[in-house]
Amino acid sequence: MARIFYLLSCLLFTTLFVVVPTKVQASEGDTYNFSWLDPDKEVYVLQNRKFRKNGRAYANVGAGITTSGAFVSSNNIQGRAGYFFKEELGFEFLYSMNSGQENATAKSVRNEGSSGSVPFRRIVDSYMGAMLMWSPFYSKINTFNTVVYVDWLFGLGYASLKETNNRDEFVNGATSAVPTQESHGGLMWQAAMKFYLNESFDVRVNLATVHYKAQKASATENEEAWNTNYDLAVSLGYSF
Repeated sequence: MARIFYLLSCLLFTTLFVVVPTKVQASEGDTYNFSWLDPDKEVYVLQNRKFRKNGRAYANVGAGITTSGAFVSSNNIQGRAGYFFKEELGFEFLYSMNSGQENATAKSVRNEGSSGSVPFRRIVDSYMGAMLMWSPFYSKINTFNTVVYVDWLFGLGYASLKETNNRDEFVNGATSAVPTQESHGGLMWQAAMKFYLNESFDVRVNLATVHYKAQKASATENEEAWNTNYDLAVSLGYSF
């Protein structure tokens, strides 16, 4: 998880000097006067946006990996659809289908000798939810003499999650235990960067997070604890 936040921090600081709020005082037609430039050239202010979200619906399809869970390796396929009723505000629906299995760390814990160690793990099968979206910043990145337009997106909402765990095996030591399937509701938030390819298509890098409460592995009286699922995905989007 620390690597994810490090990546997001690097992306933030690399675009710090070209990120601007969506609401500023100057108009898009305003220019700055730089005396050291050729008098025939004009430098437009940064809020001169090329791509707009206001009044547009969109859909994204992509895939990625789950970055949480010490004993699980998991991939995901995500689909999302949304609509921005203002340039800064909108809503989005997300569905994620996950496929996970025990990783090498879990297998190393499973000592087939006398100790019989058992790792407790939760494998998220899927989740779906709805979020209010907020897009307070956008940026322009000049790369190889090409300007890349980027929107910063943040979401907050509610999700319904399904997961499979091995509580019976962990508590009772049953080697042929039937996996326990559970459903939970929880808080969902996300952070994303939307890179525009043209007026209709974009590539989006997205971190989706679900916080949910579930019964502890060895609880005897339904004692619950918070759990978190982090999914990092890249998707291709189309705006209508």
